[in-house]
Amino acid sequence: MRKHLVILTAIALAGCATTDTGTQEKTKQGAGAGALLGAVAGAIIGHQIDRTGGALKGALIGAAGGAALGAGVGAYMDKQQQEFERELEKERAAHQIEIERLKNENLKITMVSEASFDFDSATINPAFEPALNKVGDIVSRYYRTTITVVGHTDSTGPADYNQQLSEARAQSVSTYLQQQGVSSRRIQTEGRGEHEPRVSNDTEAGQQLNRRVEITIIPNRDIS
Repeated sequence: MRKHLVILTAIALAGCATTDTGTQEKTKQGAGAGALLGAVAGAIIGHQIDRTGGALKGALIGAAGGAALGAGVGAYMDKQQQEFERELEKERAAHQIEIERLKNENLKITMVSEASFDFDSATINPAFEPALNKVGDIVSRYYRTTITVVGHTDSTGPADYNQQLSEARAQSVSTYLQQQGVSSRRIQTEGRGEHEPRVSNDTEAGQQLNRRVEITIIPNRDIS
């Protein structure tokens, strides 16, 4: 049984490899990786249920179920990512928004603070509202996810003030999404102040990159 689990794990890890040749290729690989990783999880569960002579059969049954669940999550997030990339193409080209697919199938949307907020303010810039409208529309339709909104600042100014500003900006985005129909029960907010910079704060360009709000979209694991 252990030998079969090792083989399944190796296949799954190979399926997780991604390239940077384009969104279409990444989304295809995401669905395949989800299926393979689901198969490994299912095999382990099947083995735990049946340790007798039928252990391999139980593992294969578990693998089939796990593969179906993994493929479901991957496909669900693939479609959502494609919509984000299509609807936010202009904002991405203007470097106002970044869209990233994470290894655990989560999606992360990073909003540059210079575009989304005025300086030293937690009020969303009216010019950025159309972009957030698109985000809210897609997130509300793909309701089998939870959302974490995290605010970040640079290190300019007192740390406690930066913490408060990051929390206020995260809350502003959360409130706006709720106004677009996203249930408050799906959203968590957090401010991390200056504590998680993307790059050094030694330059103005670095500070600009560090001022941001990140929206992480996490799929429910029961998607099939």
